[in-house]
Amino acid sequence: MSSATRWLLAISLLAGFVFSSAQPAAATARDWTATWTASPQRPSAGFAPNWSEQGFAHQTVRQTVRVSAGGVAARIRLSNAYGTTPLTIAGATVARTSRGAAVRPGSLRHLTVSRARTFTIPVGAELASDPVPLRLATLESVTVTFFLAAPTGPATFHAQALATSYRAAGDHTADIGGEAFTQTSQSWYYLSGVDVIGPASRNGVVAFGDSLTDGATSSTDANNRYPDELAERLAAAGRPHAVLNQGMAGNRVTVDSAWFGDKATSRFRRDVLGQAGVRTVIILEGINDLGISELAAASPAPIFAPYPDVSTEKIISGHRELIRLAHTHGLRVIGATLPPIKGSAYYTAHSEAKREALNAWIRTSGEYDAVIDLDRVMASPSDGDRLNPAYDSGDHLHPNNAGYRAMAYAVDPAVLVQPRGAV
Repeated sequence: MSSATRWLLAISLLAGFVFSSAQPAAATARDWTATWTASPQRPSAGFAPNWSEQGFAHQTVRQTVRVSAGGVAARIRLSNAYGTTPLTIAGATVARTSRGAAVRPGSLRHLTVSRARTFTIPVGAELASDPVPLRLATLESVTVTFFLAAPTGPATFHAQALATSYRAAGDHTADIGGEAFTQTSQSWYYLSGVDVIGPASRNGVVAFGDSLTDGATSSTDANNRYPDELAERLAAAGRPHAVLNQGMAGNRVTVDSAWFGDKATSRFRRDVLGQAGVRTVIILEGINDLGISELAAASPAPIFAPYPDVSTEKIISGHRELIRLAHTHGLRVIGATLPPIKGSAYYTAHSEAKREALNAWIRTSGEYDAVIDLDRVMASPSDGDRLNPAYDSGDHLHPNNAGYRAMAYAVDPAVLVQPRGAV
């Protein structure tokens, strides 16, 4: 399909036509660019009280996210990856965000699947809505609302949203105001992606990793995670990219966890290769493989299970598998070294030796197409094994807002658009 044909389809959408998901002309991967994502997780107690284990019944959930690249039409992706029963959405809408749980008048659109306003997502599946004619600007916030009439059972979610989600009793999918949404949570539920049709080139970037990518300790509702800061930097420079955050707090390269998600080598196909319009992936993973075993040895708790002592060689083997998967699918893959951890609960002489060995391999092996040396960018000027105090959230492991901004500015925009094999 030519570029001109794709734009004619987009114009048709704006004229009021709604394409069914069964019509491939409007749903081909070449037309869509993923502009926001969150990696699905199993229901669990999580890091803070949440609604995942109890699920929902006769309730409306309203969630706001910020897109990284704009477009003239959108579709919403919902995931039932870890559900135990089919998930029926009794009604859903999308709208531009106003403030809090309120949306902008005149922007609300009903979501459909194959033109039906009620639709069901099978167990283990993700489903995309039909396209809706909703023009979104780069870095604009969008609100997705859905009504769950029947009991859902435990809910697929993303534990650490660092954003406020809202819940109301009854069906409030078409509400413009936010008065009914009196309950809040700091997780995302079922929402796994927002895609757009628009002028953005197919230069999407996935930031793939753990809590350092997920944005742990950054400010709530402020979009200070490093992928957010990177999207802002690129937009300010006049070259906006879709930047997708597929971080998951606690995630490991080599170990599956009930709390911290499927290991990186398992979820990479879904969270990176399954995203539309992606050209580059930045991998920042491994700190939990080498640190959780040290933390659990001192203070064992079910949240960390299992916690094997993972060798540097095994972590490197996992990185190699991620590189191979990315290259097999034509993606440019960039490796980021692990920032300093001295003074944190993860730090011992044993874990530090493994961190230094892993970083040396990332820097010097030549297996990544490019390297972002966060170890050196984030280090204290007086002690290279510690986070710079100006970037330290206080736990000596996670950055503060300034630290996440420094991480984003460590990314050379030129490496995001170079062809594979370029240095």
